[in-house]
Amino acid sequence: MTKLIYYFLTYLLFIYVSYSLSGCKKEKYTADPNSKLSFSRDSILFDTVFTQAGSTTRQLLVRNNNSQKIKINSISIREGNNTKFIINVDGQSGKTFSNIEIAAKDSMYIFIQVYINPTLQNNPFIINDAIVFEVNGNKQNVILEAWGQNAYYHYPTDAIKFKDGTYLPYSIISASNNSTVTWANDKPHVIYGWCVVDSSQTLIVPAGTKVYFYQNGGLWTYRYGTLKVQGIKGNEVIFQGYRKEPEYADEPGQWDRIWINEGSVNNEINYAIIKNGFIGIQADLLSDNYGADPRRLKLTNTKISNMKKWGLYSLGYNIYAGNNVIANCKEQCVNLFLGGNYNFIHCTFANFWKKDSRDKTLFSINNYYDNTVFPLDTCNIFNSIIEGNKDSELSIDLKNTNTSFIPKYYFHYCCIKNQIISDSHFSNCKFSQSIIFKDKDTYDFSIIDNNSSNINFSNLSESNKFQTDINGVNRLINPDAGAYKKN
Repeated sequence: MTKLIYYFLTYLLFIYVSYSLSGCKKEKYTADPNSKLSFSRDSILFDTVFTQAGSTTRQLLVRNNNSQKIKINSISIREGNNTKFIINVDGQSGKTFSNIEIAAKDSMYIFIQVYINPTLQNNPFIINDAIVFEVNGNKQNVILEAWGQNAYYHYPTDAIKFKDGTYLPYSIISASNNSTVTWANDKPHVIYGWCVVDSSQTLIVPAGTKVYFYQNGGLWTYRYGTLKVQGIKGNEVIFQGYRKEPEYADEPGQWDRIWINEGSVNNEINYAIIKNGFIGIQADLLSDNYGADPRRLKLTNTKISNMKKWGLYSLGYNIYAGNNVIANCKEQCVNLFLGGNYNFIHCTFANFWKKDSRDKTLFSINNYYDNTVFPLDTCNIFNSIIEGNKDSELSIDLKNTNTSFIPKYYFHYCCIKNQIISDSHFSNCKFSQSIIFKDKDTYDFSIIDNNSSNINFSNLSESNKFQTDINGVNRLINPDAGAYKKN
């Protein structure tokens, strides 16, 4: 028995020593020149990046598909200190790294950003570089490419401090009062914080201007200021977030809003594209002197889409609007709150929001807050479409308790997604009938089906006020409801 125990313990000792020795062996690196790295992509492309503003982060997966560990002698950016690119390897940012190990059948990530300095060019320009990997006597490259764009930058020069300690950073378009400023359109305008049109100032935004907002930024026309957006068909003025990478192309909430706070009687927005913000346009009267302050906006031939809250938000304002498309917003496309004075002619209001749930109607009219009733002097909606993916898309929430402010509203020759409403406020309207849009997901709300209920359905006298549709198509013969005339 003693010998048996002795042999058994000797055997265990042999196994332990053998295992220990094998564990102490260093895993060998492959030195085979044919053992190379593989990459998740052979090039990294950054869409247009504004000078002075960094890009989003791209990632590159580097794989070792070999059966042995591999040592990367160096990872570097080809242009060295002259590069516009920065890479991050193993949590460290830089331009050159050495002796990087990847275990057999394992991988690692490299993260890449680009920062581009301004040039004298107005048109976009291209930046080229490469990440160079040296391993086992081989050089392997991953191409880096970015488009740069110079811009006019509007940086905050001051801030409003709130009681909770937060700030609203802003800059004024001009230091002089009673000034008229016309923005150049040869380069984009990038706004950080809020760009303010102050009292008695006028901002003219000419056709072809592109305006990009940094996070939470906006354009604010303050009391008695004037905003004139003067786009034309085919050369619209564009307002959107400053990120131009593909993943941001349809991302709402990237900037705040165009805010017209009281303003003058001459605010005009024509042929604008306003997208991917929190609120498209907010026009409101914040003064205690509710009825006396000027508050007018003419909104024509404009597309507002993909807003995280509202497309058009009005508080007691005076808005004349025609040939507009307001579509696909998280809450209302149009929210008319606390009364006001409105005329909408040949507009398409459509909400097929699919990014998450939506529980509000797309078009809402209201004239009170708590027990205070505000005048709804006029709310005329002519030759328009109110269509969405809910059973009911129209909400009318009005109080008649103040006989001085009896609300006045009227729908005439409109196609409305709603249960039938039979009263004097609705004349020649169609309810919950089929409208076939070309492509709701890409915000193309033109009509493609002759059987759509809005075809040849309009009041001609109202059509005369907008004789061409938003695409410039003549609509005087058999006009259709909405912003588009079917060809």
